[in-house]
Amino acid sequence: MASPSRRLQTKPVITCFKSVLLIYTFIFWITGVILLAVGIWGKVSLENYFSLLNEKATNVPFVLIGTGTVIILLGTFGCFATCRASAWMLKLYAMFLTLIFLVELVAAIIGFVFRHEIKNSLKNNYEKALKQYNATGDYRSDAVDKIQSMLHCCGVTNYRDWKDTNYYSEKGFPESCCKLEDCSPQRDADKVNNEDINIPIPNLVNYKITWMEDLHLLQID
Repeated sequence: MASPSRRLQTKPVITCFKSVLLIYTFIFWITGVILLAVGIWGKVSLENYFSLLNEKATNVPFVLIGTGTVIILLGTFGCFATCRASAWMLKLYAMFLTLIFLVELVAAIIGFVFRHEIKNSLKNNYEKALKQYNATGDYRSDAVDKIQSMLHCCGVTNYRDWKDTNYYSEKGFPESCCKLEDCSPQRDADKVNNEDINIPIPNLVNYKITWMEDLHLLQID
């Protein structure tokens, strides 16, 4: 049986350990909330970008939402286990934390190594969507229209990209390129968004979705 002085020395250590673990668990829980929010935001705002990669890439927001939900539940479990000071709960929580850390580490490494390939894949698929554009409502053409309208751009780098397409030869620039309403069909470059741009991936978009795109890298066309 431990002496009273021994118990007095151990109690502050346990209290300190529980406080540190609670702070870490709270941060872990917050990351789950962030992932959940990003997943919902991605589903609402980034679906057009994902559709230019491939059909399976459109599941990325659902993966984020699912991952965020799991982390929130684990964080809640970890907080409960810490407050209860349950040994088996804390061991189970530590095991889950280790697995999640390893998954995030692998995802971060893949994201760093293949970041340029991911951007090039989106650029190449965007160029392919322009060449196959037909304005008949297929998902790639619809994605091109929505991106050009949302970002007030025309083409991959500028409006000249459209001049190599069959659609331009037949009808001119698509309506989503126009600065004014109802300017299509026409071929007047002064009436379209003609500023030179890079492939339309806003920095915020690129930052938020890169690591989850890595999970689908082997599936990208």
